[in-house]
Amino acid sequence: MSQLKESIRADLKTSMKARDKERTSAIRSLLAAIQEEETSGARHEVDDEVILKVIAREIKKRRESAEVYAENGRPELAEAELSEVPYFEAYQPKQLNDAELEALVAEAVAEVETETGAPATTKQMGNIMKAANAKAAGRADGKRLSSAVKAKLA
Repeated sequence: MSQLKESIRADLKTSMKARDKERTSAIRSLLAAIQEEETSGARHEVDDEVILKVIAREIKKRRESAEVYAENGRPELAEAELSEVPYFEAYQPKQLNDAELEALVAEAVAEVETETGAPATTKQMGNIMKAANAKAAGRADGKRLSSAVKAKLA
């Protein structure tokens, strides 16, 4: 079992003993998403890298759902969705600040320019995003990363 999954399970036990219903519910839903990832397709044990992707996906789902609820005049449901996000974020690596993100994007752009031998354009956005995602390794949201790349190329 991966170290991160063990940590999540230990936190579940702790929150259950403390009778923290909100945290227990959030951690249970996260473990369910991890379990789903393990059982989808071929059965396999997931490593920490896959678990971090699952966590990022679950955070994105919650934020998108909250946005839809808010647009449709259901702030109480939006708030309920967003209440789980801090519990999920606790398992993610420290997020990059704006300066670190800009430096990472500059490295990715330089890397693609070196590969192609030409200045980077929006046509190479996919290659730049691929390099930037590899460098970020879960420390930046995809939407934020994409915006930084677009700003760099503009």
